[in-house]
Amino acid sequence: MASEELASKLQRRLQWEEMEEGGPQSEPRAAPVPEPQPQPPARAPIARADAELSVQLNRRLDINEGAARPRRCKVFHPYSEFPEFSRRLIKDLESMFKLYDAGRDGYIDLMELKLMMEKLGAPQTHLGLKSMIKEVDEDFDGKLSFREFLLIFHKAAAGELQEDSGLMVLAKLSEIDVALEGVKGAKDFFEAKVQALSSASKFEAELKAEQEERKQAEEKRRLRQAAFRELKAAFST
Repeated sequence: MASEELASKLQRRLQWEEMEEGGPQSEPRAAPVPEPQPQPPARAPIARADAELSVQLNRRLDINEGAARPRRCKVFHPYSEFPEFSRRLIKDLESMFKLYDAGRDGYIDLMELKLMMEKLGAPQTHLGLKSMIKEVDEDFDGKLSFREFLLIFHKAAAGELQEDSGLMVLAKLSEIDVALEGVKGAKDFFEAKVQALSSASKFEAELKAEQEERKQAEEKRRLRQAAFRELKAAFST
């Protein structure tokens, strides 16, 4: 029994020594080749550029779908772009625009619009003012140019404004010649103006009337100066 155990131990010992002396060994497995990792995406543009691009793309989609007007050229001719308005009306609206353009930068911003609505007796909330600007803000600058200001009254005349909207309130409270036209909606007021000034001859007549007014004013000024010189000469003698 002891001899069998000894023989078994010797046999295991010999097998162990053969393995240590270079017996057959399993070849080491080749290291797995790492799979190419996907390259990280290119660095995204800065947030401001991305936002501007998004605005431009959205506007292009709106234009293609007919939901927005294309931008106009920088040169603005109110008399040709708004032929339904008389020269007198455009001049009156321009005077009103300049009155509330406190910054004298050619725009009515959010705070200036706030002051305008308060002066007209129809104060609006901050969100209401932003909504008013957004409805006619063609260049997305958050303020009203003179063209966009005229667009308010164009929309009012065309019936494109909601009756309870802030822009309609502004149009109604900003009616020109209220004493002559009576207190009525801006839509009726501007429709009447469009019908009265629909022909080119009417426009030419207005232009001549303006020229005549200037001539009369100049003649009065000349007469006042002549009278002053005569009065001065009388005291000098």
